[in-house]
Amino acid sequence: MALTRDRHHQPRAGKDKHLTRESWRVFQIMAEFVEGFEQLSQISPSVSFFGSARTPREHPHYALAEEIARLLSDSGFSVVSGGGPGIMEAANKGAFEGKSTSIGLNIQLPMEQSGNPYQDISLNFRHFFARKVMFVKHASAYVVLPGGFGTLDELAEILTLVQTGKTREIPIILVDSDFWQGLLDWFRNSLCPAGTIDVEDLDLVQVCNQPQEVVDAIFAHYEPRRFEPSPAEQEILLEL
Repeated sequence: MALTRDRHHQPRAGKDKHLTRESWRVFQIMAEFVEGFEQLSQISPSVSFFGSARTPREHPHYALAEEIARLLSDSGFSVVSGGGPGIMEAANKGAFEGKSTSIGLNIQLPMEQSGNPYQDISLNFRHFFARKVMFVKHASAYVVLPGGFGTLDELAEILTLVQTGKTREIPIILVDSDFWQGLLDWFRNSLCPAGTIDVEDLDLVQVCNQPQEVVDAIFAHYEPRRFEPSPAEQEILLEL
């Protein structure tokens, strides 16, 4: 079927202006990557935290995230969060009060996101995809507390990257078994029988309830090896 002419067809001058703006965005994106790589290249080992921006300070999940981050910081891990309120603030606060670096990867949003004051290193991003690379690139582990769509997005991202071999295998720890059990049951009872994931893929995640459990799980993963990526893993991360 032939396409009909659009009566509101954009003039050539308008197209050129739009294309110029799009082309300049490439440099903006490059700048975000360059700054992120420069700022974060020396923070290893680090743990990336995720969870709801809507979690109030008086909520048990806030205290849980803060304590996990403090223990990890005192154990020598830099802590990376999204830099905003809720669980992100709790993670930065715990790290800030500990011995290691607290990093916030802030994103510009029309609602919800505002930087918290507990960041030793604060980076600002306009583009989610550039920010997501920074979460993965230098992470020795992922700690995922209860959250919404953004948290699920980050969880699915790291599971996909590890499953497909596009990044090295790292601990992916879900905190609060009651919150995550329904999702894990769906993985096991729906995705596995449908053949969309393998049963072995369920082993990519661990579930912990106590702060020290999280720390112990990360150290157990790295007991037979170093925290730094091996030469082979470094090659994989170059293609991330």
